[in-house]
Amino acid sequence: MLRHILTNLLTNALKYSPSGGTVHFDLTFQAKTVTFQIKDSGIGIPKVDFLKLFQPFHRAENTDKIPGTVGLAIVKKCVEVYGGQISVQSEIGIGSVFTAILPLQDFSND
Repeated sequence: MLRHILTNLLTNALKYSPSGGTVHFDLTFQAKTVTFQIKDSGIGIPKVDFLKLFQPFHRAENTDKIPGTVGLAIVKKCVEVYGGQISVQSEIGIGSVFTAILPLQDFSND
């Protein structure tokens, strides 16, 4: 599931950024959580699409020529299975920042 989260978010960041654009990936560990943050310099997401952004088959109004349909829905479900949260900040023409916060699990007894 972690692979699905990271693959989808990183692929989207590359897909929606201009050729030669920059994509940043930050990983932060804290006492009980790990945070993944992917920041792109892409087309951005219209505010009107934020409420339905993680629903299957919803397409942002500015993505009609770029293929894709369910990636963010899969990401959200995977994050929820881990008991985490995902959020997005975006501005048209500037880019987007997706932040996934997952609780660390104790594997010491496995």
